[in-house]
Amino acid sequence: MVISNDIVWHPHKIGLNERESQQTHKGCVLWFTGLSGSGKSTLADALEQALYHYSQKHSLIHTYLLDGDNLRYGLCRDLGFSAEDRHENIRRVGEVAKLMVDAGLIVLTAFISPYQKDRQQVRERFEQGRFIEIFVDTPLSICEARDPKGLYQKARRGEIKEFSGIDSPYERPIDPELHLDGTLPINTLIQQIITYLRQKKIYC
Repeated sequence: MVISNDIVWHPHKIGLNERESQQTHKGCVLWFTGLSGSGKSTLADALEQALYHYSQKHSLIHTYLLDGDNLRYGLCRDLGFSAEDRHENIRRVGEVAKLMVDAGLIVLTAFISPYQKDRQQVRERFEQGRFIEIFVDTPLSICEARDPKGLYQKARRGEIKEFSGIDSPYERPIDPELHLDGTLPINTLIQQIITYLRQKKIYC
């Protein structure tokens, strides 16, 4: 879609630098990607809880979690699961996440986001170091065994078409900031993420 020449970006006096000067952490997006059942939503939720509890004892951390299913109730309710709709779904999420990062938040997203091109296009919307791709690498067999929503069973029966990992591809991240073993205990994975965030001085 081409942006009309009648639309002009309006700069504001208060920007990201000013917002971050009032807090002790940087704005960034933690982009969790992986197959359905890989544990990415559970991990993102647990990480946000860990950051919340850290805030109660130390410096305040502002977070927000964008979950794939939740956004399809509203922002993306008009989209299906074709390749084109998946692309548009991720594009919208990326734009929302960018606005939230500009507000100075640590944004956690949990989306299959199966296509490398779509993830790369979102990455390119962010400044260096503000898009952190987290690949929750869990074997398909384990994802199917978990199958919390019963989606793999439906996909195997042909009741769901274009399901990532079954009859639609999942393109593994080429060079994610974090490559996590989805079979490890969740507390171990959270600690790995927190260690990375501190090393990169996202928060103190």
